[in-house]
Amino acid sequence: MAAHARREPAGPGSAVDSHAATRDTGTTPLVPATARGEATRRRILDAAEEVFGELGYYEASVSEITRRAGVAQGTFYIYFHSKRETFVELVEDIGARLRAATSSAIRGATNRLEAERLGFEAFFRFIYEHQRIYRIVEDARRVAPAAARDYYRRISTGYERGLATAMQAGQIREDNVEALAYMLMGIGHFVAWRWLIWPSDESAEQQNGHDGHDGHDGRDGRDGRDGRRQAQDAVLPDEVFAAVMAFITHGLSPASAHH
Repeated sequence: MAAHARREPAGPGSAVDSHAATRDTGTTPLVPATARGEATRRRILDAAEEVFGELGYYEASVSEITRRAGVAQGTFYIYFHSKRETFVELVEDIGARLRAATSSAIRGATNRLEAERLGFEAFFRFIYEHQRIYRIVEDARRVAPAAARDYYRRISTGYERGLATAMQAGQIREDNVEALAYMLMGIGHFVAWRWLIWPSDESAEQQNGHDGHDGHDGRDGRDGRDGRRQAQDAVLPDEVFAAVMAFITHGLSPASAHH
């Protein structure tokens, strides 16, 4: 994923603008002026993803984030005003990277149903490799609700635009594009939860020999050194992905296709 994804257009949906943090934190974001500064900021955000994802917002600390990022606490405050601002920026950054991944995947699609297949593949792969984001976005609903709403709305905006274009081209049935977008997002969300998130949680609980409420991050021994699942592992059972796509194809196909 590109380090600058949060400030550049990410395919069909608009990316987070440079004043995104102001909306939810009341402060103006501290934007690095150099490539080296951007790299340091990226390390801090990556470490924040680990810490918030493993410990949750309330148990996470700036000191733990800086320890994992390998920077001094003074350096942290060059780039972020507070733990909460870091959290809000992280939610926005995750959303931008997810949108960039799916937008890149569907760029060569020749029709909407192919775009759905490629987009869902990219979505499941991203979630598999960044499983902590589920906890982060869930925490955002309580800690920074505006950022959580924005996370979903920005995904929906691009989705709606793509669906509307496909409707105009006669590739899919005409219907309420916002409703369709959120239904499709819901399919991806809960299928990923059932087949990607829960197995890791259950595996971690079995390894710990208890219910897993110890701040464990849900890893099962197949992660990379940064705690992210490896792309070469199976992402989703073939029969599950096939069922998802059959359902979507039937639901989106023009009415004439069902006769």
